[in-house]
Amino acid sequence: MTAYVRLKPGREKSLLRHHPWVFSGAIQEISSDIASGETVRVLDANGQFLAWGAYSPASQINIRVWSWQKEEEIDESFFLSRITKAIQSRMDLIGSPATDSVRLIHAESDGLPGLIVDQYAGNLVVQFLSAGVEYWRSTIIELIIQSSGIQNIYERSDADVRQLENLPIRQGIVHGSPPSEVLIHEHGIKYQVDLESGHKTGFYLDQRANRKLLRSLSKDRDILDCFCYTGGFSLNALAGGAASVLAVDSSPEALRLAERNRLLNELPDKNIDWMQGDVFQVLRKLRDQARSFDLIVLDPPKFAPTSAQAQRAARGYKDINLLAFKLLRPGGSLMTFSCSGGVDTQLFQKIVAGASLDADIDAQIYAHLFQDSDHPVSLNFPEGTYLKGLFLKIG
Repeated sequence: MTAYVRLKPGREKSLLRHHPWVFSGAIQEISSDIASGETVRVLDANGQFLAWGAYSPASQINIRVWSWQKEEEIDESFFLSRITKAIQSRMDLIGSPATDSVRLIHAESDGLPGLIVDQYAGNLVVQFLSAGVEYWRSTIIELIIQSSGIQNIYERSDADVRQLENLPIRQGIVHGSPPSEVLIHEHGIKYQVDLESGHKTGFYLDQRANRKLLRSLSKDRDILDCFCYTGGFSLNALAGGAASVLAVDSSPEALRLAERNRLLNELPDKNIDWMQGDVFQVLRKLRDQARSFDLIVLDPPKFAPTSAQAQRAARGYKDINLLAFKLLRPGGSLMTFSCSGGVDTQLFQKIVAGASLDADIDAQIYAHLFQDSDHPVSLNFPEGTYLKGLFLKIG
C-alpha cells in the first residue's frame, strides 16, 4: 500500500482550500518507513483521500502537496507537465526586449514546492529547497534541460531553509559550463551577475518593475539607496537623471561589483557615492549630520524568514523606516520593502505607519509594490507574496 499520513479530525480544512502545506501538528498517524521526500497519500481522519504530497520528517511543514487529483501519478510525466507549463507561462518575458533574465519556476506558485529556477541569459540557476524536490532532483534537472533547451546549469541549494529540511548545503555546476559571472540586461541596463556567491541566485529579479519605476521618478532628485547590493536601484536612478545618489551596503564585494556595473553602462561617476557600512548606523549618522534627500529606497535583506521571528523583525523595519522618514525633505518619497515571509502585507504597512507616527510625519500610499510577474502567487497560497513594498509621499 502507498505510504500515507492521516490527519487529525478537522485539520483538513486548509487542504480543502488547496493550500499546499500540512504542518506536523495536524497529523494523527504516519505509515511506517517513509523516506524523506517520498510521495505520500494524505488522508482525512476518516481515511478519505485529500492530496498527494512530499513527506519531510525534519520540517515543521511535514507535507508539501503535489496534487489534489486522486488519479494523478507523481512521476516523470507529472514533473514534465508542471515544468513545461511554468516555462511557457513566462514566454512574454523570455526573449523580450525588456530582459534576458527571468524566473522560470517559482516553487509552490507553480505547483512545484521548493523548486526555484532562474534564467540568466543562456544560463540557469536552480535551488532545491525542500525534501520533495530533493528526492526527485536528478529527474527534475533532466526535465528542465529538456523543457528550457538550456544546457548550462548552476546549483545554489545553499539557502538556510534547507537546514529546516535536514538537507545538506549543495552548490556547484550541475550541467554544461556555466560561468561564475554572467552579463545580463534589463530595461536597457547591463549587469554582471555573480552566480556563485551573489545573494539568492545572484540577482534580485523580483524587483525588475520597481527598478523601472524608480528610474521614472529620479530626474533631478537627490536619492539615498539603502542596502544597494550590486546597484540595481542606484543605476536606474542614474539612468533616470538623478542629481545625486548615495548608495549604501555592508558588503565591499557587492559595492565593487556595483561600481563595475556603473562603468559597464557608462553612467556618470560624479553623481554617485558608494558607501560601505551598516545601514542602521549610516542612517543615524546621516540624521546627526542633518542630511536630507528627495527619495529614499529601503530594500533590506530578509529580517524574518518565518512568523516566529516577526516581532524581532518588526523592530528592525520600524527603526530603518523611522530614520528614513526623518531624512526626507518636504514632499519627498519613500520606496520601502520587506521580503520577509514572516511579515505579511498588512503587518508591514502597520509597522511603517507606526514609524511615520513616531517621526511626526504624515504620509500617503501612492502604490503597493510587489514582486514582478515572473514571480506569480497562487491564489490559495498567500505566503507566495513574499515581497511587499510601499511607495509613499510625505506632506
